[in-house]
Amino acid sequence: MHSVLAALDWSVLWRRTFGELTHPDSSFWAALWRTLYISVAAQLMGLVLGLVAALMRMSRIGPLRWLSGLYVLIFRGTPVIVQIFFVYFGANLLFGVNLIRDTNFGAFTLSAAVIAWIVALGINEGAYMREIIRAGIDSIDPGQMEAAKSLGMPYRLAMWRIILPQAARVIVPPFGNEFNNMMKTTSLIFFIGVTELFGDAEIRYSTTFQPVEYFLAVAFWYLVLTTGWSLIQAQIERKLAESERGDAFTLRERVQNAWSLRPAFRAGGEKGAR
Repeated sequence: MHSVLAALDWSVLWRRTFGELTHPDSSFWAALWRTLYISVAAQLMGLVLGLVAALMRMSRIGPLRWLSGLYVLIFRGTPVIVQIFFVYFGANLLFGVNLIRDTNFGAFTLSAAVIAWIVALGINEGAYMREIIRAGIDSIDPGQMEAAKSLGMPYRLAMWRIILPQAARVIVPPFGNEFNNMMKTTSLIFFIGVTELFGDAEIRYSTTFQPVEYFLAVAFWYLVLTTGWSLIQAQIERKLAESERGDAFTLRERVQNAWSLRPAFRAGGEKGAR
């Protein structure tokens, strides 16, 4: 063990971990930032797609339920690296349109590879988020939706103001775990030419032949990212638990309060009642 530790170049390991805080390397911080914004963008896309797919799964329209199930079957049943390569190399050929290309958003430009990654991983994540959101919604007593409807509240408003806020306590823990996985999965993007944390370490290793030092350092930074998010997630869960314990309103009072926030819906219901 002592010989292994003695063989390490501790100066490299220090420079690539704590040394980045005092003597920052622009290429390293660009790779770290790329890891973060790709993870956030893909996770947000996955959250939206998962919510839509979960609502489709609960729909009374058969084809919507069938499409939601097929979506989950395909994207949970195939490797994410295959999906990334398909989107990056095959989407333009399949549809005959230049869908995946370098895109200028004014303040910044995203390369085709980054967009392909966000799209592929966002769609993949949506399949997992559908199951997480579905489980959260199913955990809420169906009587709450019936109570909201009995007071004349539209389904969409009842879902948004009554069901989803309560389901959030069930959704947040697995959602946080998925985001942690998302940050680690970004290491696959190097296979289509985008330099993120792992890619930066791979480039440095290929020029110095010091794999242990550089990959230990990149493992350290992934640990920093995932630990930081775990602390944020714990705070979110604590706030949700406090709001649940401190909620003194009955179900009827919650429905009436939610209804009072949307006078347009209330007016529409009154017209319909006449």
